[in-house]
Amino acid sequence: MDGASAAAKISPAATPVSVRGATTGQAHHGARVKVSDVSRTFETASGPIDAIREIDLSINAGQFCVIVGPSGCGKTTLLRIVAGLDQATTGSVSVSTLNGGVATNAMVFQGQSLFPWLTLQQNVSYGLKIHGMSRSRRASVARELLHTVGLSRFASAYPRQVSEGMRQRTAIARALAVKPDVLLMDEPFGSLDEQTRLILQEELLKIWDTSGQTVLFVTHSIDEALVLGDRIVIMSAQPGRIKREIFVPFPRPRTLTDVRSNPVFAPLFAEIWGVLREEVGTGRLNQAGFSP
Repeated sequence: MDGASAAAKISPAATPVSVRGATTGQAHHGARVKVSDVSRTFETASGPIDAIREIDLSINAGQFCVIVGPSGCGKTTLLRIVAGLDQATTGSVSVSTLNGGVATNAMVFQGQSLFPWLTLQQNVSYGLKIHGMSRSRRASVARELLHTVGLSRFASAYPRQVSEGMRQRTAIARALAVKPDVLLMDEPFGSLDEQTRLILQEELLKIWDTSGQTVLFVTHSIDEALVLGDRIVIMSAQPGRIKREIFVPFPRPRTLTDVRSNPVFAPLFAEIWGVLREEVGTGRLNQAGFSP
């Protein structure tokens, strides 16, 4: 299900940006996320399917946490539960600011999630409009973010008039516009070309470094995980469990060049890939109907 479809099934406040309780013009210092013994089972015509099982995860305020795992292991399901777009079958999730207040979040979905009847600039400013920012101010914020993601020339274009990669860059800008305490990103750079991906990785790190937001980021790229993350959570094949956690040792600020040239990179990459390769194999056996 794409982001627009998901939004249609919940309250109007939960737009594809998934803004919850957002206010503008305030300082943001991230929020604590605590996932306690969370499982999610989906009922299907052929019987129940366990997407994730007994997930325990604590993320400190301001931490950049990256989740990697085989396809179908429940990474997106976990993000949706943290965002409040889905409910755990068992277990609980708490998200709170450092002063104990209600935290805001924004989610960047896989696939198409823009409103097709709005221009790119109007899409970026949509969450700001909901929360009462003046037209001139939200237009200024939207233009600045479109510049950041390299889309200034296309501010007046509609989603159907631009490429999938450009639509996804707009979705990223829309999530950043509301300055959430927690930013949830589900493979946001997966549809982008390599050059654009590298540029946006650097821009995301700059924004994160100054905002103090907590980020929960899903990717299939080990390189990307090592460049972006403070911590990498490796999930098992479905039903997804936490298989391994790795704290990334590279100093900040980082670039892909710095990370790849660090002597720790190759063994760390190999360690992560070794775990993932085993789980990918297990997932294939499960899909074929064999027990590993």
